[in-house]
Amino acid sequence: NAYRDYLELHGLSVQLAEALAEYWHARVRSELGISGSDPDRLDGVFRTEYQGCRYSLGYPACPDLEDRAKIVRLLEPERIGVHLSEEFQLHPEQSTDAIVLHHPQASYFNAGGRT
Repeated sequence: NAYRDYLELHGLSVQLAEALAEYWHARVRSELGISGSDPDRLDGVFRTEYQGCRYSLGYPACPDLEDRAKIVRLLEPERIGVHLSEEFQLHPEQSTDAIVLHHPQASYFNAGGRT
């Protein structure tokens, strides 16, 4: 009977997982030497005003969750306690994966151009 507590904890964990993924993406850009044009302000990060993109499965750019099985075979996440369910979800909850491309023309797509 602690639904509110659960929802608040779940919401916080979702946001922390996303923030950590964005941190690692920024760190990879830095190590590759392509972070010089990264935005100074958070709104620029939200508008992806940097080189490269981080594509997550289940979102419009990569809608097929079954592709996650290919990533799991490649990375073997069970080495760190992460497992793939029959529904192609990572466990424990809030585990995440992504395909990161750093080509200058990599972008997310939408009807109006780069987002």
